[in-house]
Amino acid sequence: MKKITVENLVRKFSLKVLAGGDQLQKKITQSRVHRPGLEFVGHFDFFPTERVQILGKKEITYLHKLSEEERKFRIGNIVHYHPPCFIVTAGDEGLTYLKQHCIEKGIPLLMTNQPETTSEFMIKLDAYLVKELAPEMTVHGVCVNVSGIGILLRGNSGVGKSETAHTLIRRGHRLVADDVVVLKKLSPQTILGTHDEKTKEFLALRSIGLLNVVRLYGRRAFQEESRIALDIHLTKWQKDDLNNELDQKPHYIDYMGVKVPSLEIQLQPGRDVGGLIEAAANNWYLRQQGYSAAEEFMSRIEADIEGSGKHN
Repeated sequence: MKKITVENLVRKFSLKVLAGGDQLQKKITQSRVHRPGLEFVGHFDFFPTERVQILGKKEITYLHKLSEEERKFRIGNIVHYHPPCFIVTAGDEGLTYLKQHCIEKGIPLLMTNQPETTSEFMIKLDAYLVKELAPEMTVHGVCVNVSGIGILLRGNSGVGKSETAHTLIRRGHRLVADDVVVLKKLSPQTILGTHDEKTKEFLALRSIGLLNVVRLYGRRAFQEESRIALDIHLTKWQKDDLNNELDQKPHYIDYMGVKVPSLEIQLQPGRDVGGLIEAAANNWYLRQQGYSAAEEFMSRIEADIEGSGKHN
């Protein structure tokens, strides 16, 4: 199971440490945060103790209205479960009592510095945790974003994956990762492709060497990550091996339980592979909108046949 630390949150969101600064290496293993409203009033049946606990204006206002004795009791019930940390989004005024509890139990108490609502912060934090804690795997290939559509290019070493990516970049599309593509499963339907940091912005071309696409073509040539919508297997040209059916049967490849549409494109000198990939991306998009060129073509044929029958 992947883990990140409380310190990662402090750095990512520029959080202020109010207490427990010596406990920032505590692990976070759950990808959702929690607001302990029900727990403050004594309901612990479904308390997700391993989640980051968020204290917004509602929770802090409630605690401020309690008597000192009652407040000590309510907070004590929460800290007893040792959550990884508390994050306050309503300022630190009057939180001396909460700081003391966190110090005694060794729980980091943090505070946001940005002028945003509790809900806005929770959305950002949830998205970050889901992505960072997502199951992941690496594949040998190239990830590109073509007209907003994430595509994973696979194939044997030397087949021309990086060269094809370079052609697409020259046409205004974006590189996500070259050689090592990190795939993250964000949901049962979503695979995200990204780089491994070491190869960020780099593209390796045989006979040319290593290129920094941002330095060569500008910021628009690179994208940090992209949802994978298509898997394209690049293979060497094999004569008489191409399928010329009007409508290809759908094929899929499985990545961590997520099925991704997959197709094969054969490479040959002079063949516009970049253009074929653009066509595949645009065709995938049209299919998502409910349009099929093959179905429209067949409907025209059927209409023509019916028309011919009437004339006869």
